Amino acid sequence: MKNPNISKVLKAYRKLNHYSVNDLVIKLEDHNLPVAPKTIYGWESGQTQPDADTLLILCKIYNIDNILGTFGYSNSMNKLFLSEEERNIILQYRNHLEMQEAVKKLLEIK
Repeated sequence: MKNPNISKVLKAYRKLNHYSVNDLVIKLEDHNLPVAPKTIYGWESGQTQPDADTLLILCKIYNIDNILGTFGYSNSMNKLFLSEEERNIILQYRNHLEMQEAVKKLLEIK
């Protein structure tokens, strides 16, 4: 049975990471997984779904840590919905290690 969340999440995270379909093709090739752009379009439109191994590689490329929750398999993650802006802030936080201490201080996080 297909999970309709997979196509939506894959497309959203590709865009969130500012990757074009061709960028993703190159990143997948770097992981020894050659795919055609039309395959990615198929995944993102819900016509097909990647196999489990490919999905794990995509999660690695997109920095998705909570795989089950992100794709809607866990009820606990449904309580914590992040907007696209919030996801972008988190990704930028992860990409700027030099600013993390300042952000924590600003937000009063210990």
